[in-house]
Amino acid sequence: MANYKMDRTSEDILRELTAILRRVKDPRVSGMISIVRVEVSNDMSYAKVYISFSVTRVSSAAIKSACPSIRAARGLKSAAGFMRRELGSALHLRHVPELRFIPDDSIAYSARIAKTLQDLQQQEKGGDGDE
Repeated sequence: MANYKMDRTSEDILRELTAILRRVKDPRVSGMISIVRVEVSNDMSYAKVYISFSVTRVSSAAIKSACPSIRAARGLKSAAGFMRRELGSALHLRHVPELRFIPDDSIAYSARIAKTLQDLQQQEKGGDGDE
């Protein structure tokens, strides 16, 4: 029964943090940030928030050098107090867990795989016409 409560609390935190994220005014947090998942500790004192940052109009060299998800995680860490206060007022929890933001590159990784597959399809179509 306790596992159900932690799962429900994790989903509630994810939903509310997504809404609160739109109101954060830190320039490091600007862009498209997605919350991938939230894991709450057994005693509900900590919450690991896995974030992913997708970049649309930046070259791949800039992505590799700047690492925007780490920069966004630092911005979110500085805004954690604001987000925790807003989370407490939205969810009415007795104890609001401390938020720990962890960069997750799963969305960028899946985009690279999709691009590689698309390139392979293009090469395969180009190879069929040469024969």
